[in-house]
Amino acid sequence: MTTIYSNFKTDFEIKTLPPPLDTSTHSPTSTTQSKPAVQRCSYTYLSPDNAEEGRRLLDSIAWPETPPLHKPFSLNLTTSAAKSSFSIVPRSGGWKVGDKLTVTIQLRDFNGNPKKGGGDFIFSRLHNRTLGAAVVGQVQDHLNGTFTAVFPLLWNGTANVEVTLVHSSESITVLKRVTEEQPGRIHFTSEFRSGSVKMQTICNVCLDPGSGPLCNFTDLNTGEQWFCYKPKSLDCNTRISHSSAHVRGGISKEEGTLFQKGINLKAPIKALGKENIMILPTAAIPTAKNVTSGPSGYYYSDQWRRLRGPDVRHFNNASVITACLKGKRLHLLGDSTIRQLYELITKTVPNLQRFDTYSSSQTGPFLAVDHTNTLWCLITVIVLPFASPSSLCPSCVTWLMNWMDWQVDRKLCSDRHLGALHLLPLEVYYQRLMTVRRAVQRLLSRAPETRVIVRSANMKSLDLFQSWTASDWYALQVDKVLRAVFEDMDVLLLDVWDMVQAHYLPHNLHPPPPIIKQMIDVVLSYVCPGKQV
Repeated sequence: MTTIYSNFKTDFEIKTLPPPLDTSTHSPTSTTQSKPAVQRCSYTYLSPDNAEEGRRLLDSIAWPETPPLHKPFSLNLTTSAAKSSFSIVPRSGGWKVGDKLTVTIQLRDFNGNPKKGGGDFIFSRLHNRTLGAAVVGQVQDHLNGTFTAVFPLLWNGTANVEVTLVHSSESITVLKRVTEEQPGRIHFTSEFRSGSVKMQTICNVCLDPGSGPLCNFTDLNTGEQWFCYKPKSLDCNTRISHSSAHVRGGISKEEGTLFQKGINLKAPIKALGKENIMILPTAAIPTAKNVTSGPSGYYYSDQWRRLRGPDVRHFNNASVITACLKGKRLHLLGDSTIRQLYELITKTVPNLQRFDTYSSSQTGPFLAVDHTNTLWCLITVIVLPFASPSSLCPSCVTWLMNWMDWQVDRKLCSDRHLGALHLLPLEVYYQRLMTVRRAVQRLLSRAPETRVIVRSANMKSLDLFQSWTASDWYALQVDKVLRAVFEDMDVLLLDVWDMVQAHYLPHNLHPPPPIIKQMIDVVLSYVCPGKQV
């Protein structure tokens, strides 16, 4: 069963100057008219060991320093994709399957001058649309305005290089500042009810106690923090629901010019010279499994092939999916991208009967059962909800941990809120992932036959608002934390980041059906290893 909560409302505008946050609506009891523009989140680690481990991990993946914005502001001194370029590094004797291709990238500002520092966000891919082949490059920032992208050469034929400026270093300076100064720009509400009296208040991982009394909903089991402003005339124990996210705040008009799609946001960088090569066959028998680092997989004939781990097989019809899942329960816990997996599987397998759970068609929970073939819970598949740039709300972490703790003895999931969008300091995200990690360890210890799959973040289409609230840069940060936390565990990483980035279709918060189909193939190949389908 899959439970998805992804409602999202916005209230966003570009202002001349970042305004102070209005607290008059933060609490029914608040009489304060304003508060400091900078409200840092006060979050406590659950243990000193966690704090030390978290700091070491975050230091190891820290983004390079980015430059302060010039005063007065000048767009001409920031990174321009149109003025920048990339060049293919020649190779004596040409390229063969199994070799590596190196590309150098020189960034320039709008005046055409070479950039002198690092911190820009660049991605690259190598592709051949005719062959349905593509792989992402490993990009290295040399912190002097130049980058290197390295690609494994995995097919015979032509290969075209594509380099994209996702965010300039200057725009990342803005994103860093906003994350620090406006931690509450995305928040939630809860409804409180007693008899005919109903009230809503704002909730978040940390709130300003100076704006009114707080209800403390920190979980006693996990220690995960969660607070709501107390309703004026109701008690804290009258809370009945957790509602969707709202967005407030803004950036300056000058800062907004750093997020112009196709100019300095998701903008192509052109080649200085040739942008393609010919890859010749090799005398040796090529094996993609020789690629021990770099991308996790690649496309060939529009099918995802893993470079490490079990081979990906193709589950193209109801009979092969049913044969794999017979006698098993597939639990998809996550956000609206995970809902896409549920929808495609139930659409492909007509014997999966959908049950009416009297819930929203957008948020779920959803349940589908094949009574003929689902016998016992032999293998449980859990896709943890770490989507795009989102983090887990505390009630989601608590529920997920408790769910895994008693799942072996249960026959059905219960309905709880899961997977709402919530931008958090990375320290908070790390802490919550560690809570989930410990629950996964306990689950695998009690039920080692369980198969656990952790889904990565994925890139999406960006505009100014999406960049300000939930950029690919932020998604990349949480994705690095996710990978570090689970890298030494017996779980499968469903690397949607590489799968989306390598694909020819445009980036989207909800990957298009061809990519969802590849995700399902990876999941079922892990659940049913060795089956010829």
